[in-house]
Amino acid sequence: MTEYEHYEAIVIGAGPGGAAAAATLANYGIETLVLERGVEAGSKNVSGGLIYAEESSPYTIDSLFPGFREEAAERPVTDYRIHNIAGTKVESFDLTKLHEHDTEWCDAVLRRKMDSWLEDRVHERARETGGGVLTGVHVNGLLRDQGEIIGVTMDEIDPITADVIIAADGVNSEVARAAGLMDWDDPSEWFQGVKAVVDMPHDVIAERFDVGDDEGVAHLFSGDLFQDVRGGGFLYTNQDTLSIGTVFHLDSLVAERAEPHELLDALLTHPLLADWLGDDYHELEYSAKLVPDSKKVALREPHLGRLMVVGDAAGQMQAQGPIIKGMNHAVTAGALAAEAYAQAKSRNKTEQAGELYAKKLRDNGVMRKLRPRGYDTLRGLTENETVTDVVDDVLTSFVGRAAIRGLSGQLERLYNTPALSALIPDTRTPYVTLPTVIGEELGVPIRETSNVTPPTLEARIGELRYDTDIGSPHIELLDNDYDVSGAAVAACPVSAVGFGGGCYRDEVIRTNGSEEHVVSLDTQPCVECGTCAVVAKTKWTHPRGGKGVDFMEG
Repeated sequence: MTEYEHYEAIVIGAGPGGAAAAATLANYGIETLVLERGVEAGSKNVSGGLIYAEESSPYTIDSLFPGFREEAAERPVTDYRIHNIAGTKVESFDLTKLHEHDTEWCDAVLRRKMDSWLEDRVHERARETGGGVLTGVHVNGLLRDQGEIIGVTMDEIDPITADVIIAADGVNSEVARAAGLMDWDDPSEWFQGVKAVVDMPHDVIAERFDVGDDEGVAHLFSGDLFQDVRGGGFLYTNQDTLSIGTVFHLDSLVAERAEPHELLDALLTHPLLADWLGDDYHELEYSAKLVPDSKKVALREPHLGRLMVVGDAAGQMQAQGPIIKGMNHAVTAGALAAEAYAQAKSRNKTEQAGELYAKKLRDNGVMRKLRPRGYDTLRGLTENETVTDVVDDVLTSFVGRAAIRGLSGQLERLYNTPALSALIPDTRTPYVTLPTVIGEELGVPIRETSNVTPPTLEARIGELRYDTDIGSPHIELLDNDYDVSGAAVAACPVSAVGFGGGCYRDEVIRTNGSEEHVVSLDTQPCVECGTCAVVAKTKWTHPRGGKGVDFMEG
């Protein structure tokens, strides 16, 4: 076999999971090479924007990287609320108790700033053991010898072999898919998040949100403002910007033929946000990503041979109603994977590292958070369409509305119960029906008028930075029949029905008295979210290293 460059450990991705893995490996004196496909860590990363440090976790980002909160984060979250919306009526609940459960601290973050700061520290530590961080390198697959994983392959350089590979390459991990650990088969297993970063001076945030320098707020939104799509919205305060976005179940987005940018605009223009956003709305960046539903896809055995998978690549994103946690679980998993390899190596049994990693996830309670047993037990009943229809009929009836009014003093307490959040079914009841009824029966009318005019989709795309890989498209449309791939026209966050400037467009071709409804693809405006890989018939890969979209905020 050809002799390739060799490192003891390869980490794919320099986000929080990869950074945690690399730092922990370096702490054990293990030679580690980190491969990052962006021009800089964070240039390919998007998140809603909150990172937690859980009291029960064996690792937190600030314990691995001293100074993190002071130098890489935005604001600590000190106030957490959910708004139940019915038209212009709103009933709000304080969720600070739920938010602070098992929480040491929680900060708002922007990924470009945070990940680039982590990259510098990881590079310094990895260099001490003979490794480092290499950016602009796209890992496109696994190198095998007689079926055994021995390394990784890349677009830009020759393959590299390693004794252990930790894949922290995000929700669209080509490595996890090459290993057969993840797939894109079922839209019900994914959420789609769309976000706008909004410019707002530090002193204006302080005034409009009534916060000090060491304070920040998190707001969630649910109810009827998003049509019938299952999901909701969020707003987080950064130092001098806001992160405002929406997160929806992908299968619901497709079923309703809803367009992500329009759902985001519905939130931005709701009168509840009028006083917060004011008359001077200025959007800095529009972005999107897929989010794995850990309840359904978090890997119980996230390993194969020398490969261990962490973070979104392993489905480790906890999105259970108002509980939205991902980056902290990636940090824990990355550090535990590194720890497992180091311990297995000390026993001369490196082949057992993957099993030990999975055991550590179970023993440290990570899997119980990601895949609650109660949800698995009740899912067959609570997510039955007939049951959902009955529950919704009761809630919207005179009896159900009377019960909501009677429980008005207890609802906030129920919303703050962690055990109940873990049982929330993926149906329209908790995301649309219940909050709408709460808003209708208990809500107060909002008298303000929104003066926000969101940018057009064309303008949003135009403001993004791209290094287009001319002549080398990273997505291939395998079937252009509208019945097969047409869902991407509406579901793609940079496409829309009737919009000719996005990734996916549809047209009717008439020939000799017959007509064909087809879809075309242009990858230039792609934000690399991966939505079309799930809802359309495509061959999807990331662009080559450093190519494609370059997020400045994340």
